Amino acid sequence: MTTPGGTASGKFTYVTPAPTITSISPSSGSTYGGTTVTISGTNLGGATVSFGSTAAKISSDSGSQIVVTSPAASNPNVTVTVTVTVTTAGGSATTSFTYNAP
Repeated sequence: MTTPGGTASGKFTYVTPAPTITSISPSSGSTYGGTTVTISGTNLGGATVSFGSTAAKISSDSGSQIVVTSPAASNPNVTVTVTVTVTTAGGSATTSFTYNAP
């Protein structure tokens, strides 16, 4: 910036905001996977999603909503709740999903 008194310089850093999750629907599905799950929140664009340690297939995403297909659970014969992690350049957010055994 230049003024009659001289020139000043400075730095500006862009910060990518962390994602937030406000809802997951449905919050449960088959242990065999294949459930279409909608995750809603903020700052979700460009995210990756994992159910436990397994990556989910994303069918669409935007800043406020991600639609994924749940992967299969590690053991299809046991009902288990896993952590769903949404990761972006700004950080990560978590929620939970329950796999229901047949």
